[in-house]
Order: sequence, then structure tokens, then C-alpha cells
Amino acid sequence: MSSLRRTTSAAAALVIAASCLVLGSTPAPALENGLLRTPPMGFNNWNSTQCRAEFNETMIKGIADIFVSKGLKDVGYTYVNIDDCWALPSRNSAGNLVPDPARFPSGIKALADYVHAKGLKFGIYTSAGTKTCNTAGFPGALGHEQQDANLFASWGVDYLKYDNCNNQGVDAQQRYKAMRDALAKTGRPIAYSICEWGQTKPWTWAEPVGNLWRTTGDISDRWSSMIGKAQANRGLAQYAGPGHWNDPDMLEVGNGGMTTTEYRTHFSLWAMMAAPLLIGSDLRKVSADDFAILKNTDVIALDQDPLGKQATVLSANAGLVVYSKVLANGDRAVALSNETAATATISTTASATGIGSASSYTLKDLWSKAVRTTTGTISASVPSHATVLYRVSRAGGAARFEAESASLSAGGTIDANHAGYSGTGFANGANAVGSYVEWQVTGPASTLTFGFANGTTAARPVDISVDGTVVAAAVPFPPTGAWTTWSTVARPISLANGPHTIRLTATTDGGPANLDYLDVSP
Repeated sequence: MSSLRRTTSAAAALVIAASCLVLGSTPAPALENGLLRTPPMGFNNWNSTQCRAEFNETMIKGIADIFVSKGLKDVGYTYVNIDDCWALPSRNSAGNLVPDPARFPSGIKALADYVHAKGLKFGIYTSAGTKTCNTAGFPGALGHEQQDANLFASWGVDYLKYDNCNNQGVDAQQRYKAMRDALAKTGRPIAYSICEWGQTKPWTWAEPVGNLWRTTGDISDRWSSMIGKAQANRGLAQYAGPGHWNDPDMLEVGNGGMTTTEYRTHFSLWAMMAAPLLIGSDLRKVSADDFAILKNTDVIALDQDPLGKQATVLSANAGLVVYSKVLANGDRAVALSNETAATATISTTASATGIGSASSYTLKDLWSKAVRTTTGTISASVPSHATVLYRVSRAGGAARFEAESASLSAGGTIDANHAGYSGTGFANGANAVGSYVEWQVTGPASTLTFGFANGTTAARPVDISVDGTVVAAAVPFPPTGAWTTWSTVARPISLANGPHTIRLTATTDGGPANLDYLDVSP
């Protein structure tokens, strides 16, 4: 572990404990329901219909049909979700919610069955209050959590959006935890979306409660609203990860209030921020240009990257913003986003992204599909309200696998308290023999290079294994002089083409050195 946790004095321990309390840096356990390991992709009707009469069974079936016929299912869109106004204003004599027979004459279970028959999943809406948000006053779930959860499960619901209206002043955590527990007791896996609008900073408490949480108020179909949501959400990267996502609200792409350029920026930023991609437009009316945005598989791949890292902001100067996102295979995604009213040149460098050194880098423009190389400069002339989106790879060099993408044995953590590391953190292994750090990589390779720091005065040896077989025993990781001084250890390797597991296992009770990354050189 790092020097902070290796300090043994009581005074130091008290200082560390106090700093954790002040900074709130001790992570809460995630909601481990096994769902949404990548952000949800799908549809919700609210942005296009609200409570108007066209929101009905026929529309929702049509959306499910389009998911299949237009290839949206093939590129990852899964959830077909209905929003407010699906129920009658009163519960029945048994206290159950009743679907509006005018809108849903076949009932909700039949609709869910239709969606499931398409190989898709079905989502529903209610509120953590006595009534939902619409002024017609549809019944909410406050005080009916288990009854409503059981009903949803019996209908085959796969996703619940749980709103915040008419909450009677009951503590948000109490209300949202009650529904979490009710959903769990049904025995049905139901993804749980906390729609609390960011009022009590749910990113600070909701990781063990829901799979995603709204960080903003409702989006609307105009540039100022969309970019405002991005600005509010982009500083919360530390709270997002597999199974628990920041949600700046649904997509407006296709609703007609923004230009194609602005919609591309909208989709680009939501993908960079690992946000849910829930289509909010009536797909029966969407243009070919908007379908092309929604089906851009290169951009979707950023959102669905299995590492689950939300982009961080490298720079933001007078509306010219550079985002960088660490990807599971060692690449970086870089967004050059122009929030201003005039064309501007926006620039950064490969080194600023932490991708590691190389003689050159490959830049793939994920909208134009053009590919070029650079020795390090990443720059473009970006029109007003546009975003240039690149995938950056080290050309002809090593693939970098950050410690953030590694698995750690019990007691290990990903930390960021010593400067100079690559990416967004480093692996701080437990102080014990057998403590390990493990990466999933892809060959072929001839060299493995490990970035590390060792602030002690003794080497920290490890066994290096490939696919469960030790290929180098007791490899020393020598002192570097300080925990902020980073060095490398390289080992020749003959790694065949295909996937491999690389594990470093400590052979002494000091545990491994702090590990920053693994470079796999072809």
C-alpha cells in the first residue's frame, strides 16, 4: 500500500482518519445487483410525448419494433421504458396501481411481454412520493414500496425510474433505500434509476442504493439546457463506475430543437461522461441524420467501454473544453468541445491524457471516420457548438493498461493521493504476502513494462504470472526514493496472440509497490 497507509504511528493514523472524514473519500459499497455494468441504453417517451394522448400502447410497441427493424437493438439499445401518466389516478380496491385502459388496453404485462419477445427489456416509472409529477396526480409509491415493487415484478418490469415529486419532506435516502430494498425482495433483477434531480447530491450517497442517479434537473431540447447539464455533470467523474452511473438526463437527439451539430455534441458528451443513452425522441418521426447519430458505434463504444470511466476535464478555457476518457484497452478518447458562438482552435497533447510515450499516435475522428497520425499534438478547428471526438492510440507502440482497469486482491485500493501517476490513479496493494494486482490484456507481445513507485528503502519483489503460470519469480521493484517518484520495470515475454491474464503477486509481507500501469509492447 501507499506511504500513507504504511505509516504506523497512532498520530498519523488519526490524521488519516480525520482527512477521510473531511474529504468524504471513503467509498461506499456499490449496489451489487449485477446490473448495468455499462450505462443503460434504450428509450423513454417523456421528452417527446410527456402526457399527451399519443403516449400509448401502440406507440411503445412501435418503438420496440423500430429498435429491431432499424438496428438499434444490434448496436446496444436494450430498454424500452414508459414514463409518467401510464396509470389511472386512483388505486384499485386492493391498493394496486391500475394501467389506464385508454392508453394501455392490453395492460402492462402484455406490453412487457411484447417487448421481451423482441429480445428487449421493459421499464416503468413511478415517484418516491404520494403522487407522481404530473398535475393529474397519479399515485406514487411512498408507503406502497413493497406492494408496487411486487406488482412491477409480476408484470415483468426490468427497469424502474423512481422520481422525486410529492415526497412529503421525507428524507431522500430513506425513500430511495426503501424502494431499493423492496425491489431486492421481489427476487427479480430490476435496474434502479434514482430520479432525485441532484437535490441532495445523490452521487455522495447513492452508490449502494441505485444503479444510476440524476445529477441535474430535467433537460429540454435546446442548446443552453443540454450544455448546462453537461457542465453540471462533468465534474462528478469520481462517482461513476460499473453498476453506478451519473445521469444528466435523457437524450434529446431527434426532437428538433437543436442542430445536427449540436446533437452530435450532445451524444458525444454523454458518451464521454459514461451517461445513460436513453433516446427521448419519437423514433417513428426521427430523421436519417439523427438515426446516424444514435447508431454511431464508435461513439457508443466509448459510453459502453467496460472499464466504466467517466471522462475528466483536462482544460476548460472560456468555453473551449477538452475532455479525456481512459479506455479499457489503454486507448484514450479525447473530446474537443466548443461551447462558444464562433469557430475556435482547441488543442491538447497525448501526454496530457496519460496515454504514455510513443513515437507517434493514431487519431481516429469518430464522426468523420478520418484517421491520421501525430507525434503528440491533438488539435482541431472546431465550429461553434461542435465537438471533435478522437480515439487516440499509440501507433506501433505499446498498449497501455492502467492500474484503474486492474483487479486487486482483498485490501487493495485504487488511489490518487501521490502525484505523477498516469491515468486517474494507481493500484495500492495490500501489505501481505500473496497480495496481487491483475490485468486482462491482449497479445501478441514481447515485453511487459510496469510503471511503479516504491517510497520505502527495500525492494518489493513479485512473481509475474501469465495465465496462471509464473514466468518470472521474485522480480524486484526497487526503491524509487519517494511515493511521488515513478519508475519502470520491464521484462521480456513471449505472449501469443489473443487474451491473457497478467498477475503480479507479492512475495514479501510488504506487498507490491504502488503500480501505475502495464505497457504491453508488440
